Amino acid sequence: SQLADEGLVHSRRGSGVFVLARPLDYPLSERVRFHQNLLAAGRMPEKTMLSVEVLGASENDARRLRLQVGDPVAVTHSLSLADATPVAIAESRFPEARLPGLAGALKDEPRITRALQAAGVTDYTRVSTRLTATTADATQALHLRMREGAPLLLSESLSHGPDGLPVEHGRTWFASERITLTLDHTQA
Repeated sequence: SQLADEGLVHSRRGSGVFVLARPLDYPLSERVRFHQNLLAAGRMPEKTMLSVEVLGASENDARRLRLQVGDPVAVTHSLSLADATPVAIAESRFPEARLPGLAGALKDEPRITRALQAAGVTDYTRVSTRLTATTADATQALHLRMREGAPLLLSESLSHGPDGLPVEHGRTWFASERITLTLDHTQA
């Protein structure tokens, strides 16, 4: 009881008592890089690409990525881990129409920064982030090894390349018990 009161353990009826890991402090700035953030926090980053496909741009894709409806868009679904523990699941959309070959690069290289470099984007910055609280659906819960309905933090972002054009629209669902998002206004 004392450990639970101190926030060190939690119990699940019928399952037992579990030690709570200290949540990872994850800074959100204009240059958010998953791999670098985890290494800086002393954690081992890992990213698994669950799927990569090229679809025709929807109206939302066309508006966000400054494309025409139907233009090719590379769509990825990925799982991010810290020290072999799943911390986030993401969906990213990229303007394959402007960055031909990006889908192939993403299949070979799950790290977005490296895949974008292979497609000729030398740098990119986040121009907007929207945070929302939500709950895990069955698929998210399975990938994140959580219960369905567990709280998640949803980050929806848009990043631009050096030319000022959008290179990624992303949605990331963070396991809120494993990660703390910090808005960092000092990093560039």
